[in-house]
Amino acid sequence: MFSSLNIRIGFHLAIRQIRRSSPWTTGLIVFVMLFTFLNLVGVTGILVGLVNGIGRGYQQEYTGDVFITPLDTQNYIQNSPDLVSFLKTLPEVSVVDPRYVAGATVQANYKNVTDPNQKINSAGASIVGIDPATEDSFSNLSKYVIEGSYLSPNDYDQILIGAQLLNQYAFGGPSQTGTTLTNVHAGTVVRLTVNGVEREVTVKGIIYSTSGNISERIFMPNSELLALTGTNDYSVEEIAIRLKPGENAASFEKLLLNSGIGNLAKVQTAAQALPSGVAQITATFATIGNAVSFIGLVVAAITIFIVIFVNALTRRKFIGILKGIGISGEAIEISYIFQSLFYALTGSAIGLVLMFGIVLPLNAVHPIQLPLGQVVLYAPFIGTMVRVAILVVATVCAGYIPARMIVKKNTLDSILGRN
Repeated sequence: MFSSLNIRIGFHLAIRQIRRSSPWTTGLIVFVMLFTFLNLVGVTGILVGLVNGIGRGYQQEYTGDVFITPLDTQNYIQNSPDLVSFLKTLPEVSVVDPRYVAGATVQANYKNVTDPNQKINSAGASIVGIDPATEDSFSNLSKYVIEGSYLSPNDYDQILIGAQLLNQYAFGGPSQTGTTLTNVHAGTVVRLTVNGVEREVTVKGIIYSTSGNISERIFMPNSELLALTGTNDYSVEEIAIRLKPGENAASFEKLLLNSGIGNLAKVQTAAQALPSGVAQITATFATIGNAVSFIGLVVAAITIFIVIFVNALTRRKFIGILKGIGISGEAIEISYIFQSLFYALTGSAIGLVLMFGIVLPLNAVHPIQLPLGQVVLYAPFIGTMVRVAILVVATVCAGYIPARMIVKKNTLDSILGRN
């Protein structure tokens, strides 16, 4: 262990060295530390934040805080009307959004087909029967209308269609596979086929979102879908529940299961209802981010090693004189450790201020928009501080090693500049 006297002497030498250093050199090293910190935190934060943004989109637009679906052995949620009424009485609940869901085929441009052998432009999709006001209260669906207008409860033969079903909006550009619809806009008449029943409907609006799955669905008033399917038992396929602020989704899920609802339907929190691949993508992106961050950390350590080594080498004569007048080599080594600490802590401190004071609050209000979804940077405070600690340790090691190499040289050789 270093003695307290050598620590004090080393600290004094470090302050003296930093004060006499060129401001440009000091600024450059701090700049390198700052960007190393941002690399350590930012790369992983962006990659994991992309997946988290997808999850948040599903929660906001599709599942809510708690999501109820049919049991694996059932096609619909049993006792749906009574269950919906019960959920609305619970004090933890803000919005209950029951939805009817059916498989559908939608055809476009079929009136222009003259050859019986010509393939009609069609696409498969889920059609969802909603109460327009309730759905808008739950997911703000109306704000995702990019063409046309939103549904009203009394709309007859009107639908909203997801942009991913249309050729001009499909992800990756126009499709050549025939799995999307061409020449479909607000006001276009298309033909729906649900459970073998055909009906011509008008596209009232086109909806688009980068997250969730609303861009892949068709929406119509629930009364219209029930009439189309011939269903009159009011059994729904999905119930999305939005809880009041401060309520815990896991606790509410347990409450529902203890109430026996688990015998009637599958009850899941938003995290549990996410597609299974999302968790795997999160782990993969985190691994990639850590790998990239590790490379950045190695580059920063090498930079500090070179800077300290060159600094110590050019001050070799001065170091020899310090040793000659009785300053221990340990104190000199400690001085370089303190210099490395200064660079790492200063760069990290600036990075923390930028990240938590500017970048994260700004990103929360204005998420990065990507085709796959919104990116909300993932930077938990504890995880960030662990990365700061790793950066500091790596920097201190990178500063100590070259200093020790120079200090261990013979004192007389150092003073005379001999190798």
